[in-house]
Amino acid sequence: MRILHTADWHFGRSLEGRSRLEEQAAFVDELAALVRTEEIDLVLLAGDVYDSVNPPAAAEQLFYEALSRIADGGRRTIAVIAGNHDHPERVAASSPLAAPSGIRLVGLPSDQPLTVDVSRTGERAVIAALPYPSESRLRELLSEETDEALLRTAYSERVGRLMSRLGEAFSPNTVNLAMSHIYVLGGLETDSERPIQIGGAYTVDPSALRIGSQYVALGHLHRPQRVDGDETMRYSGSPLAYSFSEAGQAKSVMVFDAVPGEPVKPQEILLSSGRPLVNWKAKEGLPEVHAWLDEGRDARAWISLDIRMQEAMTAADIQQLRRRHDGLVHIRPIYPEMLSSSGDDVRMREQLPAEELFRRFFVRQSGGGEPDAQTVQLFLELVAEADDSSADAQGGLASGRTELEVEG
Repeated sequence: MRILHTADWHFGRSLEGRSRLEEQAAFVDELAALVRTEEIDLVLLAGDVYDSVNPPAAAEQLFYEALSRIADGGRRTIAVIAGNHDHPERVAASSPLAAPSGIRLVGLPSDQPLTVDVSRTGERAVIAALPYPSESRLRELLSEETDEALLRTAYSERVGRLMSRLGEAFSPNTVNLAMSHIYVLGGLETDSERPIQIGGAYTVDPSALRIGSQYVALGHLHRPQRVDGDETMRYSGSPLAYSFSEAGQAKSVMVFDAVPGEPVKPQEILLSSGRPLVNWKAKEGLPEVHAWLDEGRDARAWISLDIRMQEAMTAADIQQLRRRHDGLVHIRPIYPEMLSSSGDDVRMREQLPAEELFRRFFVRQSGGGEPDAQTVQLFLELVAEADDSSADAQGGLASGRTELEVEG
């Protein structure tokens, strides 16, 4: 049978308020064409279908349309597990309706594997499918263990025990696969993944996933990569770049042929949909940026711009740049004193109250104008709202100060 591995679609995600839905729909078009041309029998979607537990209706509609097009009336099977961004019950809610069409949806971890029969080859796949395993769900699934000490063992060991239980269904006569949405030790992260481990507590050792499967399909990390140098244990990565830490990354899916009892040789197939994310660093100021725009540089891209300025950048300057390229997401002026600031200067500024930092920022951006009392009060109210919504209020205030220093 021929298998495709993908993950981390994050439908509903935006980029600093800019919708990515059109790009995500283009990815669905590309994937639907790819499964046909590559004659795929089974698609593995390793979690993070959505970007939040309560996705917008348009994101849900796109996901269901994608499932329908990929399954193509049951001509192929798509197996989906929930990730840490997903609400497990939401992902699995339509399982009774979807299953007859070759769509298998798994929301919560279970000790029962998936089995998929491929009519084209007459083969059966057994999938040790483990959706994002929370601490409480792991304890529940291992609750029949009488040894309380075992239940208190490291998270990685408990994941390995559950995966081994799922792998007991493997047979020499079946295609044996594993799939999960977890953070495996040694994986390379980017800024766009929401952490699922605290201090390493939710990190899984690769040995926990070596249960005799021919391939391990992983989700969570957005950079395509092997795990522990193993060609058959892989993160497929996300289909789109979701933060500027992913600038320049090639996006892809994994495809391979699998027959019972034989090693697989995964092949990476690059994707072309989605606008690239790029970082511009203009050392010569506005004239250099306008020259790049004149030549049509990165016309389709989302852009994060750092621009060296000798004098204050005005609101008119910013508006002109945004009119010329709708993909300019960040515009960060860098001034000479920022480049020459010593560590002592930075630390001294960090001690200033948020109000004073804002005043300095406003003066810089306005070319010498002073903010009125109402503007300052509005800023302080916004800072207070941000702090209230943060799990760590002091951390939120520090982040606000850092942003002001970077921008001003």
